[in-house]
Amino acid sequence: MTATVRFDDQLSKKLEELAAKFHKSKSDVIRDAIAFYAQSVEEAQRKRMLEAVEKVKEADKKEYDLLEGTLDDGLER
Repeated sequence: MTATVRFDDQLSKKLEELAAKFHKSKSDVIRDAIAFYAQSVEEAQRKRMLEAVEKVKEADKKEYDLLEGTLDDGLER
């Protein structure tokens, strides 16, 4: 696939500097940047999901503990 991207002067200069620094083509730098960005977004989503799961587990544990304490109320063993 071919894509056309327009850069302002500052970003264009940064792209040229990175390409020269890493001895890569500008296209390679852009591809690497997109892959890096996509991976970062996926990792951030995964982290937020795991944090949400932990919050739910903690809330469920608190509810379980409260319920567990009331199950034996008034019962003789």
